[in-house]
Amino acid sequence: MAGGLVGLCAAWLALVQARVTGVNFLFSVLALVWVADIAAYFSGRLLGSRFIARRLAPRISPGKTWEGVFGAFVVVMAVAFSWRSLDSWQGLGSQSLYSHLGAVSPWFLALSVVFLTTMSVVGDLLESLFKRAAGVKDSSGLLPGHGGVLDRIDALLPVLPLAMLLCSS
Repeated sequence: MAGGLVGLCAAWLALVQARVTGVNFLFSVLALVWVADIAAYFSGRLLGSRFIARRLAPRISPGKTWEGVFGAFVVVMAVAFSWRSLDSWQGLGSQSLYSHLGAVSPWFLALSVVFLTTMSVVGDLLESLFKRAAGVKDSSGLLPGHGGVLDRIDALLPVLPLAMLLCSS
């Protein structure tokens, strides 16, 4: 219980700080999580149906596959480098997460994107683990068919604070 409260507070503070950094920055962090989730779903469906679907964590979340994780890495990496190019070309007022990370080096950007995408998947799996332990399918009934409110923010909880930490150096 206390760990969950600490995690929520850390994510909230990181969200506020990301907004202070700039709307482009905040949106790029949110987009990383959204793109990872969507790309994992579709690439898992596409690649998992064509090949042997290797389950990522079958006891926690049987629908998640390694093919989905691989697809998330590829698509998020493409978005990161594209967004960074758009930042320099468009001059959006504030730098995105990707421009902040890329200012260190392209390798740091790539490694950071892999790390943050991994943490996005971990956040999703952790929330699924909590739901399994509680014996419930959805974390709430507020968003029927979506797994509940926590299912919409589960991946953001670790990613927001870690993105702010990576950009603070």
